[in-house]
Amino acid sequence: MAAPGLLLAGADGQLRTGGVSGWYVDDVRLLDRSELAVAGSDLELVRSAVRGARRQDFGYVARSLGDEIADPTVLVERFRDLAPQDLTERVVVSSAAQEPVDVTFHLDLRADLAPMAVVKQGQATEAAAAEPVPGGLRWSGSGRSVTVVADPAPAAVDTAGRLTWQARLGRGERFEVTLTATSPEPTGFTSGAPAPWPAQATVTGSDVRLERTAAQSLADLEGLLLRDHEGDRFLAAGSPWFLTLFGRDSLWAARMLVPFSTDLALSTLRVLARRQGTVEDLATEEQPGKILHEVRNAELDLGDMTLPPVYYGTVDATPLFVCTLADAAAWGADPEQVRALLPAARRCLEWILAQAAGSGWLRYVDHTGHGLSNQGWKDSHDSVQFADGTLATAPIALSEVQAYAYDAAVRGAALLASYGEEEVPGLAAWASELRGRFDAAFWVGDDASGHVAIALDGDDVPADAVTSNMGHLLGTGLLGDERVSRVAEVLAGPDLDSGFGIRTLSSRSPRFSRLSYHGGTVWPHDTAIAVLGLAGEGRLDQAARVTRGLVAAAEGVDYRLPELFGGDAATDVRFPTAYPASCRPQAWSAAGVLAGLVAATGVRVDAAAGTVSHPARTSTALGAYTVTGLRVGVVPLEVQVAADGAVTVVVPEGVGLTVQVR
Repeated sequence: MAAPGLLLAGADGQLRTGGVSGWYVDDVRLLDRSELAVAGSDLELVRSAVRGARRQDFGYVARSLGDEIADPTVLVERFRDLAPQDLTERVVVSSAAQEPVDVTFHLDLRADLAPMAVVKQGQATEAAAAEPVPGGLRWSGSGRSVTVVADPAPAAVDTAGRLTWQARLGRGERFEVTLTATSPEPTGFTSGAPAPWPAQATVTGSDVRLERTAAQSLADLEGLLLRDHEGDRFLAAGSPWFLTLFGRDSLWAARMLVPFSTDLALSTLRVLARRQGTVEDLATEEQPGKILHEVRNAELDLGDMTLPPVYYGTVDATPLFVCTLADAAAWGADPEQVRALLPAARRCLEWILAQAAGSGWLRYVDHTGHGLSNQGWKDSHDSVQFADGTLATAPIALSEVQAYAYDAAVRGAALLASYGEEEVPGLAAWASELRGRFDAAFWVGDDASGHVAIALDGDDVPADAVTSNMGHLLGTGLLGDERVSRVAEVLAGPDLDSGFGIRTLSSRSPRFSRLSYHGGTVWPHDTAIAVLGLAGEGRLDQAARVTRGLVAAAEGVDYRLPELFGGDAATDVRFPTAYPASCRPQAWSAAGVLAGLVAATGVRVDAAAGTVSHPARTSTALGAYTVTGLRVGVVPLEVQVAADGAVTVVVPEGVGLTVQVR
């Protein structure tokens, strides 16, 4: 993974035609076959090692070559290095045989230059025509080209796609070939590496899974970094389907990483502010002040859904813009850069008021008939439902969106005031009224056993399914203390808490399925948002225990958390079931587990007041651990949790920060 490039291969490293395997750049599959073979023997995989986000090594033995003994004597190794628009592979064939071995090996290549949308739908693709070039082959078409050259040059080049080498190897000798694949055409976004967080950012602890999960997450996040043509970085949503700018995803990922880098939050906000809506356009769902949903290099045609290259069909990205800016400011983001983003934040707040005019709620409806029918983070067609499984009808007001909007209104107003800016007329009154009437509209059942509905339907009837969405309300200030306690209790129930994270839908629902996209699976970022809310409400033990579930799930996927996974109970299986089409890596999943580890320490920062506060003790559920590489603005911060839960915060002397124990 090296955005905008990515490579999807089988477990043995081979790219085989069919399925989604391939080397992609900027949502176009360049190579859909790169298959290594030796004449006279199968290749048996004996080693596969991932090294960060962009490198992987493979080792094979050719058992039918070399000495006729039990031990293999001919070894083939493949060292792969992915760059944003280049792919390098080094193939090394070595022999330990007693007698010289004649080895003929070849690489079969195919390029289909297929758009990602075509691949995702499983459509068959045709090979582009290859033409020979010195040392290799070249394919071109549809505005894209790919060239593969080898050093040393192949002994034979076949325009059907085969490159062949021959070598005679004595005992202890090796033959090495370096292959370089390039695609020089400009891309919509360029690589955003290197990472904007400190090189020493890491997590160490008594549970080695914390360190491994954090290290892989940081590596994956660096691989997902993109940069717009003005030079600002942001995180692509995920590989392979969403390797581009997404308003909601990029904001949440940057927001979760604020303790590691306020710069990433600021640059993400600038990227989105440049593309903030200015006009009313039903075709794209653009509105003045609105933050976009996604950007593609072409129209996205998925059959029953067609999205324009720049699509604004999201109801939550706009308030999240303001919340992200407020978080960055609290953690010491550069004041002048924050000030420069205030006009965009004001337009977001004005959009919120404009959308709330009339009903008082932020609602959505697909005006095009071929866009997203649901426009919150659960954007599948069946994600908003009643307890009996009936689907809610638009226009829909999601519970968590009202919470985001309330948080944005309160903290956005405070941010404007802190810079001496004029208030947004009517904002404070609307926020106060929203808090007063939210409970009456969204609470389902009695005080002791009720819960927050996922949404109001078009007739203002609460969609009363028990879902993970209520976890997003924690920490926003929208709920009173009694409601916070009950929501935390519901989230902790075995029907929602799988032991690997929070299920998207209660297992008691008639529509529940462990592998339903938004109807029973676990999304790490969704769980992490609940963790942030629980910690913000002072419920550190529950926050730590839920984070521990994510770490346990990470162990089962080589510590690379996917977009989502099955809602299996940890009491039933060692690791949850994989969701077949899940993105992996996914930015907000990788960022979410890091945010959870920070939140569980109980550390809170108020850069304006120059304070860092923490509890004397936190939960022991995650064992002893240390988080380094945190920063308040440019000031380094380290947090240590001892085996008994004692918390220590370390900052350099003389930096103007006061550490306080709550």
